[in-house]
Amino acid sequence: MSGCPMGHGAGDAPAPSASGAAAPAAPGHHGAKLDFAGDMSYGDYLHLDAVLNAQHPLSPDHNEMLFIVQHQTSELWMKLMLHELRAAIGAVAQDQLGAAFKMLARVSKIMEQLVHAWDVLATMTPPEYSAIRPYLANSSGFQSWQYRCIEFSLGNKKAAMLLPHAHRPDLLAHVEAAYRAPSLYDESLRLLARRGLAVPASHTERDWTQPYREDAAVEQAWLAVYRAPQTYWDLYQLGEELTDLEDAFRLWRFRHVTTVERIIGFKRGTGGTNGVGYLRQMLDTVLFPEIWRLRTDL
Repeated sequence: MSGCPMGHGAGDAPAPSASGAAAPAAPGHHGAKLDFAGDMSYGDYLHLDAVLNAQHPLSPDHNEMLFIVQHQTSELWMKLMLHELRAAIGAVAQDQLGAAFKMLARVSKIMEQLVHAWDVLATMTPPEYSAIRPYLANSSGFQSWQYRCIEFSLGNKKAAMLLPHAHRPDLLAHVEAAYRAPSLYDESLRLLARRGLAVPASHTERDWTQPYREDAAVEQAWLAVYRAPQTYWDLYQLGEELTDLEDAFRLWRFRHVTTVERIIGFKRGTGGTNGVGYLRQMLDTVLFPEIWRLRTDL
């Protein structure tokens, strides 16, 4: 594993001895530093004691560890996704599209990781899940405040989705901030307008808490970009970055619903939703509608 970013097995110089001379490296370790009594180690930097001791199964069933780790790692990926997504929205607002493209490409790759995470959870069989389900009570991924921030940041605004976080004012503040702010698509349309494209004012200055409504004039603005990509190259690339992101998000939704159906069938979700039925409805959500529709009209 030599040469990996965190330096596993890296050939560091031998540590000096008490006399100041370089102490000979332990044989077979290629000069790697072995004594971290007074220095920050890999585990210290990553706070691995906290991370690896954050799994507390409630049931006696072996498979609950899979369920916990699956969801904890997904939340970590979502933390990074929000970090990148918020910065990308800010970059689009400031016409810094080079930086935005880098961040959005990373968000799409994170979504790929989340898609593949369902493959691991899908190894849990219905009897295995049934053994741990009573211990979950009403807890559900539906209540993830980070996921809700992602949905809001991508423009899927629903006031009712604030309610699951009302009991935690600290978390509600984060979710409500995303709810009230312009989404990634809102800022993209404002950018098109600043570039002289005919995006109606109803879509550049509006109540950002309201669900986005598709508009023929917005499609015409995007069509102008796609019909002259050399003239609007960065805006054209922005449109494709948005397409990549929603494509990855759709795959995540699809893998979610199929994994849930595979494990619990059509039972109600632990959070109270109608499970697969609810998730299938979400498959019809389109985040950037005009970018998809223009492909038919181009």
